[in-house]
Amino acid sequence: MKSLIIILCLIITLQSSANTIKVGKNKTVSSLRQGVQIAKDGDTILLYGGTYKEGNIVISKSIVLLGIHFPVLDGEMKNEMLTISGRNILVKGIHFINAGFSSMNDYSAIKIIDAINVAIENNTISNSYFSIHVANSAHTTIKNNSISGNNKSEHLSGNGIHLWKCDNMLIEGNFIQGHRDGIYLEFVSNSVIKKNRSEKNIRYGLHFMFSNDDAYQNNIFRSYGAGVAVMFSKRVKMVGNHFEENWGASSYGILLKEIKEGNVTHNTFLKNTVGIFMEGSSRLTIDQNTFTSNGWAIKVQASCDDNNFNHNNFNGNSFDVASNGSVSLNKFNNNYWDKYEGYDLNKDSIGDIPYHPVSLYAMIVEQNPTTLMLMRSFMVSLLDRAEKAIPGLTPENLVDGQPRLKPNKL
Repeated sequence: MKSLIIILCLIITLQSSANTIKVGKNKTVSSLRQGVQIAKDGDTILLYGGTYKEGNIVISKSIVLLGIHFPVLDGEMKNEMLTISGRNILVKGIHFINAGFSSMNDYSAIKIIDAINVAIENNTISNSYFSIHVANSAHTTIKNNSISGNNKSEHLSGNGIHLWKCDNMLIEGNFIQGHRDGIYLEFVSNSVIKKNRSEKNIRYGLHFMFSNDDAYQNNIFRSYGAGVAVMFSKRVKMVGNHFEENWGASSYGILLKEIKEGNVTHNTFLKNTVGIFMEGSSRLTIDQNTFTSNGWAIKVQASCDDNNFNHNNFNGNSFDVASNGSVSLNKFNNNYWDKYEGYDLNKDSIGDIPYHPVSLYAMIVEQNPTTLMLMRSFMVSLLDRAEKAIPGLTPENLVDGQPRLKPNKL
């Protein structure tokens, strides 16, 4: 009780001593740098409309920086604009433009280093190398920002939101385009990426590396060179996302490489070259997803094992499943396949004969990609019909033992 009274007294003291500092033309303080210098913990800086070219400003105090009428911080293509290091800091309602470029340094519009409880909300970032770069920080929120990069080549563009060695992060409701990777995570744990729209970036919409116990949900990833990549990570939850029109020779909705114990559920894969590409991944649950009009719905390499594909819907894909091996160590059950031609004599909505989703032609294409030009030819139809009558070349145990006659209700 005594300690609670002390805490309450400290809060009241801080609130009573907090100041509001107005910065802008015709204000007492005309420079943001000066405003930050005179601010104390608990103060609020109101930055009024106008353009500020003040180089890199460092915030290490527990303050609120609030833009009024969307002021502009201009890096003049040579500077970072804001470096944050500390705790309990909010930056909101500011337009950042023209962050500098360097092949040696990761210049960004906003850089957060060694920080706790920072919030970056409702800002606009334009024409930046890296837009928001976060390192060695925790309990930080990046929310409802509009981020647009300079859209140069992969080697000359940074990432929209870049997280390195972070914990308990929330990335929510951001719009990101024109960067190398929309969102990049490396050594990031216990974090959530949700309700973002990431599109027209050069490489990945979202890129995980060595990041465990994270979740990304209800995001839209559209029009990339390669889609979303999750690599060398464990216990990642991928729920309710939309992957659309990721076309190209090496494009995927999701690339899963060396992933363990994750969940891919309630996602939509529409018009991608490959919906899901899996390599060296195990103990994943791929459940209640929709695959529509993809080149390949799923490519499962022979290095994958103990993965479960249940209650998914496959509609209008050129190939539903492909594999580069003759033996499958994964399980398929209760999926709906629009190519299934079986029957249901007992009327339980489950096919009476198993379905083999890997066609002979799909196996041939995996070994000889140039044969793709024969797709939908009469000869290919004969090959697949012959394989169904006398199976022998396709993986015998890659089979759905209980195919659904009607699409699963997802």
